[in-house]
Amino acid sequence: MWDERYSSEVYVYGTKPNDFLRDNFNYIPSGRVLSLAEGEGRNAVFLAKQGYSVTAVDASLAGIDKGKKLAMNSGVEVEFIHADLVEYDLGESQWDGIVSIFFPLPSLQRRALYKKVERALTKNGVFLLEAYTPEQLKFNTGGGSSVETMQSKKQLAHELAGLNFEHLVELERNIVEGIYHTGVGSVVQAIATKK
Repeated sequence: MWDERYSSEVYVYGTKPNDFLRDNFNYIPSGRVLSLAEGEGRNAVFLAKQGYSVTAVDASLAGIDKGKKLAMNSGVEVEFIHADLVEYDLGESQWDGIVSIFFPLPSLQRRALYKKVERALTKNGVFLLEAYTPEQLKFNTGGGSSVETMQSKKQLAHELAGLNFEHLVELERNIVEGIYHTGVGSVVQAIATKK
């Protein structure tokens, strides 16, 4: 599905970073950042422009190709890795920041991934996330049609219990990110630190 979605010349989620990331990246300590399910590169390129050493992982080769092109055209370096995040080893205590922007993952796989996220962050490392909540189904402005891949404030607090939340809110906001995320959306936003 993702290779097909990313195969056009158009950046289907745009080339600008996610608003929540753009407004809050400074919570992430300087150093190494891992971007999960990066897609076409917009968030990784933005972070590289802010001086971070960025690694971006995605399962779509078409998305990675576009990300590499965007990084080159933006004059920054990003390490792109083609991998399935369900199987990918995030390592231990090696990322100053991990970013997840609209990554639709079924709950069982997500819980396993979040255990890896907690292990992979350095001390004082930050996990920054924006995801659609189940309320998003009433808007139909992105995020698919499965509640199973959506997240709530309550779920995040439970699934990332090893982190300290600086920010954890559910809200409705206007999202303009390419052709697949446009309009009012119901989201959960989180900034959590490993102490």
